[in-house]
Amino acid sequence: MADTIQIDAPVLSVTPNAVTVIRNLLTERSIPNHALRVFVSGGGCSGMQYGMAFEENARDFDRVVEIDGVRLLVDPTSLMYLQGATIDYIDSLMGGGFRIDNPNAVSSCGCGHSFRSDEGADGDACCSSGSCSH
Repeated sequence: MADTIQIDAPVLSVTPNAVTVIRNLLTERSIPNHALRVFVSGGGCSGMQYGMAFEENARDFDRVVEIDGVRLLVDPTSLMYLQGATIDYIDSLMGGGFRIDNPNAVSSCGCGHSFRSDEGADGDACCSSGSCSH
């Protein structure tokens, strides 16, 4: 009987454009040894919202992802929601910013900063008032 090899999905993917922006931000802020923490917290108009912050060190139980010399930190709770997501940086005339393409989100807000997972509420109140507050 042949052995089955299980290949885990990547924790996070980061596009080359996003890696360049992160690296530039680290240089501009004179914090080249820091990592980008990517996290999920309650809130936003869809129930959950994304967050990012620079931190010098990983915390206990963090998953550390290194891509082209850029480190990302993800705590175990956020990892449940971000597994397999892709971080990109979009630059447009209407403004630029990081965008997370999350396969775990069943719906997301028009502002792109919040989402609802399968475990989220049944209703979709995303931006129902016509504006996002994140």
